[in-house]
Amino acid sequence: MPTEVEVNEVSENRAEIIAYPFESGYAVTLAHPLRRLILSSSIGYAPISVKIEGATHEFDNIRGMHEDVAVFIINLKNIHFKIKDESERVEVSYSFTGHKDIIAEDLNNDKIEVVNGDLHLATLNEDAELNFTVVITKGIGYVPSEDLADEVESDTIPLDAFFTPVRKANYKIEPVLVEDNPNYEKITFDIMTNSQIGPVEAFTNALETMNKQLSVFGGVLDVDINTTPVKRSSDDSELKPFLQTVDALGLSARSFNSLDRSGIKYLGELVLMSESEIKTIKNLGKKSLDEINECLSEHGYDAEFELSDTIRVNLIKKIEKLKQ
Repeated sequence: MPTEVEVNEVSENRAEIIAYPFESGYAVTLAHPLRRLILSSSIGYAPISVKIEGATHEFDNIRGMHEDVAVFIINLKNIHFKIKDESERVEVSYSFTGHKDIIAEDLNNDKIEVVNGDLHLATLNEDAELNFTVVITKGIGYVPSEDLADEVESDTIPLDAFFTPVRKANYKIEPVLVEDNPNYEKITFDIMTNSQIGPVEAFTNALETMNKQLSVFGGVLDVDINTTPVKRSSDDSELKPFLQTVDALGLSARSFNSLDRSGIKYLGELVLMSESEIKTIKNLGKKSLDEINECLSEHGYDAEFELSDTIRVNLIKKIEKLKQ
């Protein structure tokens, strides 16, 4: 049985995940279906409709905009959106006037985040006015616009939705020596995403999907789907700073009580949250918010701090386990 897993983060949106040793023939048995799940079951975000003031169909034109509506829509579909909260669907409206070279970054707001902000969207003349509304949803795979007709308003233009956030998922199988025995194999997965989710998260989601599919046999047949956890190449030492309890942070009673009533027990839970998510904590006033942000900064976790995909995934699992 394989006992070793290594995670090498090549970049923010690319990672190599290595598992070994497998007995001869077992590596491809696992790698091939797992690759298919990574490509087909990863959750992403995509625009499913757009309503442009002054345009009734995709072959129309907008006065003062260099691009035809068809080109504008192509550019819009190439933008990688990410919904900031847990919503399944958001509707966002935009208005631009006068001379401007609109790029994807200009679409950021309190509801959505654009991960490829330098992408060109449209160019406006001085007398131009562009008003449009986009509906963005969460989903998997590819959904053609024809299948979305019932989900969008009749006065909007439905869009083909490319939800899949995984851009590449390859694997290679190599021989590995185990106690002088060369008849073992090693899998190296090479995963790249569009940054809507991280590569490690995509891999983890695929593993969870596979495990859920296999679990059906455990309920009918006398078979144990769960096995001994795989030994990781790293331990929990990197998570230790995030597992400090909030009652040890020296917060005021008001701030602590707000966090406690919301079920927040560990510093890592605050680090995992965005500033906008912290603001939504019930009964958390401005003074308490400022105090918490100051506390995070003192511990080295200010607004500019970003967790790696590996630590984020491991931290979420560790906190969930501690709170069970």
